[in-house]
Amino acid sequence: MLLSQPLAQTLSAELRKAGKTLVFTNGCFDILHLGHTTYLEAAKKLGDVLIVGVNSDNSVRRLKGNAGGVERPVNSQSDRAAVLSALRSVDYTCVFDEDTPFELISALLPDVLVKGGDYTPETIVGADVVRARGGRVVVIPFVEGKSTTRIIERIHT
Repeated sequence: MLLSQPLAQTLSAELRKAGKTLVFTNGCFDILHLGHTTYLEAAKKLGDVLIVGVNSDNSVRRLKGNAGGVERPVNSQSDRAAVLSALRSVDYTCVFDEDTPFELISALLPDVLVKGGDYTPETIVGADVVRARGGRVVVIPFVEGKSTTRIIERIHT
């Protein structure tokens, strides 16, 4: 289910009151692939509720631009959020327009912050916010060879 940022913030407060463990991750998720689904399933296992922050179309354009010879995003933010929301492992999605999810993380205050294997705990945006509340920061390894850029490149060859 796609939530607005204010609704996601209200939900996260309710989950905390109920003693639930909130897990948060974020990304572009432009062309969903095995690497994404494996990653999201692993993230879900770290708590009770998984909220996925989805970069807006404008944010993806700023971050990815013309990656693999294709203007990004390939899929719209509403499509990307809907596809993610349909996954069993994802409880909620929330679109954010900034280049990083810092504001969203600061609003949601998740118990567990998760990122993929190209990060280290020290380089994850919002890790300081989560740790300050006693939360955990987890890096989940990549599924080797699986990426949206690789898929785009393969289509173009």
